[in-house]
Amino acid sequence: METRQSAQALGALPPDLLRRIRQLEIRARRLVNDLFLGEYLAVFRGRGIEFSEVREYLPGDDIRTIDWNVTARLGEPYVKKFVEERELNVMLAVDVSSSELFGTVSRTKREVATEIAALLAFSAVTSNDKIGLLAFSSDIERFIPLGNGARYVLRLLRELLYLSPRRSGTSISITLDYLSKVLKRRSTVFLISDFLDAGYEPILRVAARRHEIVAISLSDPRELELPDLGLIELEDAETGARVLVDTSDSAVRSQYHERAVQRMAQRNRLLASLSIDHIAVRTDRSYIEPLIVFFRNRARAGSYSARAG
Repeated sequence: METRQSAQALGALPPDLLRRIRQLEIRARRLVNDLFLGEYLAVFRGRGIEFSEVREYLPGDDIRTIDWNVTARLGEPYVKKFVEERELNVMLAVDVSSSELFGTVSRTKREVATEIAALLAFSAVTSNDKIGLLAFSSDIERFIPLGNGARYVLRLLRELLYLSPRRSGTSISITLDYLSKVLKRRSTVFLISDFLDAGYEPILRVAARRHEIVAISLSDPRELELPDLGLIELEDAETGARVLVDTSDSAVRSQYHERAVQRMAQRNRLLASLSIDHIAVRTDRSYIEPLIVFFRNRARAGSYSARAG
């Protein structure tokens, strides 16, 4: 039954694309079942509570839950009863700009981003949460509103793999501004990008107050270190600008590295100042361990907060 539904969800696709989606689905489902589902539930279960009803006060009830208006009206103490909100809204904001096509090891940043998106999406729907997708460059390339179910995830993956962006640049500001308009309820937003952008601090600050944002930064080792290859031409994938660089000069390589480190440090300070969780992922390393570490750290922090409260 599941196989037939998956086929219907994917529709008529080129065999190569269909195979890639199948591979993503199989790998993501295996990781979710074996490693991530328990971690996901530990971190994101019941991110809020909502009012249910009032009832008479019973010995042992927390006096902070007393509804004083009802108590005054009826002459007897009543308390507010709350229930945990289980269903979450999870939005995947995935950078599909031209710089995401860069990769010097075995995968590009966009391929890694798609795998991470698949893993998070299947974790969400397996937990009965809603999942949505916003693919962005310097403009909104594709928006798929919140939905649920495995077939919905396959649709998201199809869009990510099949999408040919119209623009080459990156605008995190436009992305977050758009999300602020379409997400009416507080949501968890996984912002998956290489963050090769500037000027997005103001809107990120506003978005972090309205939603829970988790930043997943993508990088390639060649963005940090230049190999000694002599005279080479570097091209900016988003602007098309080219520059001739003498990589045999150790001072040039050192300056390149220092600029990259400074850029990342500035981004990290910004995220930390806004209390935004950050997961750093590289194309030359597995993304599984950083994600597991994040989930486990968040679960421990949540447990500690609950005990302290």
